Amino acid sequence: MKAYQITNGYSIASLSLVEKDHPQLLPNQVLVKIKALSLNYRDLLVIKGVDDWKPPVGRIPVSDGVGIIVEAGSEVTTVSANDRVAGLFLPNWLDGKLTTEKLANPLGGKVRDGLLQEYVVFNENELIKVPAFLTDGEAATLPCAGLTAWHGLMEKDKIQPGNTVLIEGTGGVSLFSIQFALMAGAEVILLSGSDEKLQRAKQMGVNHLINYKQFPNWEDEVLNITNGRGVDHVVEVVGSDHINKSIDAVALDGTISIIGLINGLKGNINTVKIMTRQIKLQGINVGSKEMFNKMNNALEVNNIHPIIDKTYSFDEAKEALTLLERSSHFGKLCISL
Repeated sequence: MKAYQITNGYSIASLSLVEKDHPQLLPNQVLVKIKALSLNYRDLLVIKGVDDWKPPVGRIPVSDGVGIIVEAGSEVTTVSANDRVAGLFLPNWLDGKLTTEKLANPLGGKVRDGLLQEYVVFNENELIKVPAFLTDGEAATLPCAGLTAWHGLMEKDKIQPGNTVLIEGTGGVSLFSIQFALMAGAEVILLSGSDEKLQRAKQMGVNHLINYKQFPNWEDEVLNITNGRGVDHVVEVVGSDHINKSIDAVALDGTISIIGLINGLKGNINTVKIMTRQIKLQGINVGSKEMFNKMNNALEVNNIHPIIDKTYSFDEAKEALTLLERSSHFGKLCISL
């Protein structure tokens, strides 16, 4: 079978396409034939060997994908052959609050191979069935981007009708956040540096659009839209010092969910404003299988389809990752097998 492996070069260009033996199953394992993958910014951090994401040479990257079970071990009871499933990004986090033990062994990173290969072995409890009405590509976007957005808005902050949500950018997490916020009856304000992307978001139902290139002090525009109050929730995907702008845009006792770090791993943050304005600053790390099931139900009830910008073939994986690096896409980038 074919697989992409990380080499000493730690770059997209140095990914190697190799032939590997088909894996052997233990009694509690299943073999999944991968049908589609979706890419996340975290995949780039792994491939480039950045900071704590740096894997050993030979690691197979990419965390998110969906496939069909083609073989099941003798002790498997919860899934069966021909089930369409996705792997859990955090396979040990089935329910409850996150713990150190549940944080271990994430897919496609420092300690475990990912899904940029034709076949993958999972333990049966590391999988979840995906909604039948979604295409393979759409279903492949759920494990990280979909679940992270769901966790931040619907689990942690429980967005309600009448709330106002500020969303940054038009990547996968951001567009899922738009869909879930609108589903919950919230008012959405979107930031983007592209008028074209803002207009596409308008077609999704977003009423308040801000081009941050035209309005560098966009936090003032947010305050104007909200009559000086600020928003109830910010989906913060930029990170670093940029968080200070979100602090200025959020309401008293509001929440900022830190989901991305496009602008860097560290920043100087105004902690006085966090304290005096009672702002809740929370990190969001994907989510549990229990949350995933709730999200799947919501997607089905509301007929929500993930937004895919472009789909590549398996042989074009490097091209797909290069486009991801440019951050010019609207929604998710996928790979079809």
